[in-house]
Amino acid sequence: MTRHSGVSAAALMSVVRWLVLSAAVSVGVAGCAHLPAQEAHTPNVITAEQIEASQSVTAYEAIQKLQPNFLVARGPTSLSGTSSAFPNVWLDDVPYGPLATLKDIPAQNVALIRMYRAWEATYKFGTGNMGGVIEVFTKH
Repeated sequence: MTRHSGVSAAALMSVVRWLVLSAAVSVGVAGCAHLPAQEAHTPNVITAEQIEASQSVTAYEAIQKLQPNFLVARGPTSLSGTSSAFPNVWLDDVPYGPLATLKDIPAQNVALIRMYRAWEATYKFGTGNMGGVIEVFTKH
């Protein structure tokens, strides 16, 4: 049996198995649509199935029925009072407006709604979102 660089056959097979598993997982994740993975199982998410079951007309109404805590003020957000205590709305990765704009989004077009807390919103979307962000993904 030939040895290469002092690496055992068992160690080499372990590395090969890990690479094959990593490749399989990567292909599976890449096959997902534009929606974030594993979102359907978190309390900060409303799925299209939940929205349909709620028989809501607008995204706002769906949130009001399914996760009303998404719509509440988060308290004082800065010393200067320049940032809204309510979440901002983003639609398909684009800033959309204040909470009232959710009333303009037909519920039947929504694929997913996700609530980001202030620190998550600042990390993902930048400053100016101290009340958090409600991100809406539409069906394409």
